[in-house]
Amino acid sequence: MVLSFRLPLLALLLAIFALPSTCSAQLDSTGVNLMRSIEWQKGPATGRLGDLAEVQVPAGMVFTGREGTKKWMEATHNLTSDDDLGVVTATSEDEKWWVIFTNNDVGHVKDDEKDKLDADALMKTLQGNNKESNRERQKRGWSTFEIVGWERPPFYDAQTNNLTWAVRLRGSRGESVNYSVRILGREGYMSADLVLRPDELAASIPAFEKLLAGYTYTQGHRYAEYRKGDKLAAYGLTALVAGGAGAVAMKTGLLAKFWKLIVVGALGLLAAVKRFIKTILGWGKNEETIQSS
Repeated sequence: MVLSFRLPLLALLLAIFALPSTCSAQLDSTGVNLMRSIEWQKGPATGRLGDLAEVQVPAGMVFTGREGTKKWMEATHNLTSDDDLGVVTATSEDEKWWVIFTNNDVGHVKDDEKDKLDADALMKTLQGNNKESNRERQKRGWSTFEIVGWERPPFYDAQTNNLTWAVRLRGSRGESVNYSVRILGREGYMSADLVLRPDELAASIPAFEKLLAGYTYTQGHRYAEYRKGDKLAAYGLTALVAGGAGAVAMKTGLLAKFWKLIVVGALGLLAAVKRFIKTILGWGKNEETIQSS
């Protein structure tokens, strides 16, 4: 069921800007209009990620597709593109996390580097590439941030073809964590990035893993369905973590993608928006009264 939450603009403005300045500064009037126009599917539901994949959205979570994701990213001052296919967040105001799914049509990524992931070298590359990210953010008048270090070093699961790592970020509004999973497919990979505060990581990982357990590529796009002659990626697992390096990054555009893969902001604001929506729509009281658009 697709839900279109049409929130009264004045009431939403009052709810948001009554917050401390560290939160309210993250959403301007343009962001308010974008947020209130997002259409959500309430779980349990199937969220379609283009024609490549789908994710089963459990009860207690909501999903928005490509158009809603673009609005969400722009409202929260994050770089976006047509490759961003979906956002999932919990309906509970106590769960201050969100997940973005981004397709990367780069060709089939070989996993022969799975035993050669050098965490120390990768962190140095990430921190160097972050300078490019900050330059791009400054051009847009957005705040910058630094990568503090690993929250979880990179590792590869050969059973699921998932590459996972987590980094801690520090900005003017505090710290956050990007918990990143790259789900390898036949023609490239799907990025699933969980954004949250460091103190919420342990409590949020089970919900994230439950969400990913319901992720599937559609027939013909699975990693095991690779056929000789398919396009091959110009890099392997190491570059997926590092965001590309040197000539490879410039040639493939992977560095440009890295600019938007580190997503921060809207964590404090998220709870207030959820609380307001919950009050207006009666979540947790009688969800059956919510009308679909």
